[in-house]
Amino acid sequence: MKRKFEIDFLGRKLVVETGELAKQANGSVLVRYGDTVILSVCVMGKNTITADFFPLTVLYQEKLYSVGKIPGGFIKREGRPTDEATLAARIIDRPIRPMFNENLRNEIQVINTVLSVDQDNSPIMTSLFGSSLCLGISDIPFDGPVTGVVVGKIGKKFIINPTVEELESSSLNLTVAGTKDAICMVEAGSQELSEKDMLEAILFGHEHIKMLCEFQEEIIKEIGVEKKELTVSKIDEALEKSVKDYATKGILEGIKIKDKLKSYETVENVKTSALENFAEVYADDENIDQILKDVKKILDEIEASEVRRLITEEKIRPDGRAMDEIRSLDAQIDLLPRTHGSALFTRGQTQSLATTTLGALGEHQILDGLGLEETKRFMLHYNFPQFSVGETGRYGSPGRREIGHGALGERALLQVMPSEEEFPYTVRVVSEILESNGSSSQATICAGCLSLMAAGVPIKKPVAGIAMGLITKDDKYTILTDIAGLEDHMGDMDFKVAGTRDGICALQMDIKIKGVTKAILKEALAQAKKARLQILDVMEDCIKEPRKELSPYAPKIETFTINPDKIKDVIGRGGEMITKIILDCSHVKTVNDKDAVKVDLEDDGRVIIYHTDPEIIKNTKEMILNVVREVEVDEIYTGTITKVEDFGCFVELWSGCEGLVHVSQLAHERVEKTSQLFKVGDKIVVKSLGYDNRGRLNLSRKEALPKPKTKEKIDKKKEDKHE
Repeated sequence: MKRKFEIDFLGRKLVVETGELAKQANGSVLVRYGDTVILSVCVMGKNTITADFFPLTVLYQEKLYSVGKIPGGFIKREGRPTDEATLAARIIDRPIRPMFNENLRNEIQVINTVLSVDQDNSPIMTSLFGSSLCLGISDIPFDGPVTGVVVGKIGKKFIINPTVEELESSSLNLTVAGTKDAICMVEAGSQELSEKDMLEAILFGHEHIKMLCEFQEEIIKEIGVEKKELTVSKIDEALEKSVKDYATKGILEGIKIKDKLKSYETVENVKTSALENFAEVYADDENIDQILKDVKKILDEIEASEVRRLITEEKIRPDGRAMDEIRSLDAQIDLLPRTHGSALFTRGQTQSLATTTLGALGEHQILDGLGLEETKRFMLHYNFPQFSVGETGRYGSPGRREIGHGALGERALLQVMPSEEEFPYTVRVVSEILESNGSSSQATICAGCLSLMAAGVPIKKPVAGIAMGLITKDDKYTILTDIAGLEDHMGDMDFKVAGTRDGICALQMDIKIKGVTKAILKEALAQAKKARLQILDVMEDCIKEPRKELSPYAPKIETFTINPDKIKDVIGRGGEMITKIILDCSHVKTVNDKDAVKVDLEDDGRVIIYHTDPEIIKNTKEMILNVVREVEVDEIYTGTITKVEDFGCFVELWSGCEGLVHVSQLAHERVEKTSQLFKVGDKIVVKSLGYDNRGRLNLSRKEALPKPKTKEKIDKKKEDKHE
C-alpha cells in the first residue's frame, strides 16, 4: 500500500513515498525534494560470505534524462560512472558505513537512482537521506538514521542547502552528515575560512541534521519492519587466551619498529608463525578451518588493541613520535626539466611527485554529467601505484579512492587558483604517489602547490595539508597529528585539513565510530593549524612565491580583443580561414600537429593565442588583425596584384583582404587589357570605393592618381607663356 509522508524543511517540501515502487527490495523509498526525485533501495544477500570484511556497496546512478540530456558518445546511453557520480557514492557511503555492525557478512547493496534533478535541491543530499531511510524501514540491521546537509556562508550568515545562485557568492561549500547525537562525516571547500567559523558551520549544519533524523524516525516508527537478527559466531575463550599468550609480545615488538615495511614484515611473521603453530595444535580437529579463521581474527585484534593501548594509555605512537609531532619533511622543485612545473614532497615514508602542465583554454575538460557546469579548466589527478606500498596489484583506470583523493586535492588548490581573466590557461596537476605510509592525499596538495608555483601559475597563497587521527577508549580520546598508515587503519578518525596561513581551503573527515563531539573537532582543528603552519615553513623555504616567468617549454600567451561580429571572418567558411592562419604561421601540415599554434576565440571577442615561440604568436596575431581590419572608404592603400584578368585585376591590401580594380578604374585614359599595364606581383596604389551589394570590395587606381590637366588649361598656359 502506498504511503506518503511530508515535511516543510526550511521552506522547501521534502516528501517521502513508499509502498508503490521497487517493492521486492528489502527497503525502498521515493524521495522528492523540490523537483529533485531519487529512488533509493537497499537489498541484502540471503547468504553470508566467507570474506573477513563487511560487503557493502553504495551506488549513485546518474540518469541524464533527469536533466533533459541525451548521453554523448556513439551508443547514446549512460556508460561508466562519471567522477561526480563516484564522489557522490563516496559521500553517501562514508556516513552510513559506521552504522552497520562490522561483523555483518551478508552482502548489502544500496542503490540510488537519480530520476529528476532540480539544481537548487541537491540530489546527493536527497540520496543520502533516501539511503538511510530505506535501510531504516527495511529488515536489514542498521543503526541509523543518518543524514546530511550542505552549509554555505554569505557574509556572516550561514545557509542550509544553498541554491546554485547562493553558492556562487558563498565563501563555503560544506557537506556535513551525522546522526541525532553526533557528526560522522565532513567534506568542505572554503575560501580560507577560520577554524572558528568552520566549527560553527559544522555545528550549525548538525542542528538541522537533527530535524531530518527525527523525520526519518517518525516514518520508521510507523512503517518500519522488524530487523533480522545478526548471528555472530563467538570465539572460544580458551583459544583466544592461547593466541594472545603466544603472539602479543612479538606483535608489540613489531609495532614499535619505526620503519613501515620492517614493522609490517615483523608483525606478519609473528602472525604466520602463530597460524602454523595452531594449525599443528588443532590438526586433528574437524573444525580446523574455522579455528584458523578465528586465530587470524584474534591476531588482527591483538595488533589493533595494542596500537590503541600504546597511544591512549602509554602515550606512545608506533613510530615513537609525540602526539602532535610531524614526521620529517622535505620539499624540492624542478626535478623534471621538460615539464612546465615539477615538485617532490616527502613526509616520512609518504612521497608525492607532482607535475603541472599548462594548456590552451580549449583543452578544458568536458563534463557530461547532471550539473550545470559543462567544462573544467583546473584538474588534479591522483595516481596510486601498488609499488608505493611495496606490493603488486591491479593497474588500470582510477578507482574510487584515487578519484576521491584527487577531488580533495583539487578542491583545496582551486581556492587559490587565478581566474580565467588573470591566467587564461587550462591547468592540469598530476600527483604520482611514489611511497605511501598515511595521508598521501595531503602530500599531493603540498607537492601540487609547489609544482604550480614552480610552473609560474600565479596562485594567491601557498596551500598545505595535514591528516589528523583519533583514538578513543571509553570516554577518553587522543588526537594524533600526521597519522601514519597503521594509525589510520587502526584508529577511529581520518580528519584531513588543508589551507593557507590565513584559513582552511578544504576539509574531509571520515570516522569508524558513530560520531565525534564538538570538543574533538575543536581540538583537531587547532592541532591541524599548528601542523599546517610548520609544513608551510618548509614549502616556503623551497619556493616562496610563484615564479614570474613560465618554463621555456610552456605555451606563451597573447590576448587581445576584436569586434565579436568579426569572429566568423576569422573562422571562415568551414574553418578555412583559421586553418590557413594556423598552418601558415606554424609551418606545419595539420592543425593537430603538436607544434601548431593554438587559437581560442571567445564569444565576447577575446582572442587568445598560445605557442612556445613568441615570433609565431606575433605572426598569428598580425594575420588575425589583418582579417578583421576594416577597409575605410576613400582611403589610399598600397597593395599587391594577385590575379590579372581582361576585366581588371585583383589586389591584396593585406593578408585576407582582397578587392577588384575594374579595367575602367585602372587609369584616366582608356585601357584595353589589364596585362598591358600590370602583371601578378606588381605593387599598386589604389583608393577604396567601398563594398558593393554582393559584399565585394571595389578599388580604383584611377582615383588614386593625380587628375590629368585638361586641353584648355594646357593651351591657356601656352598662351600666357607666349605673351
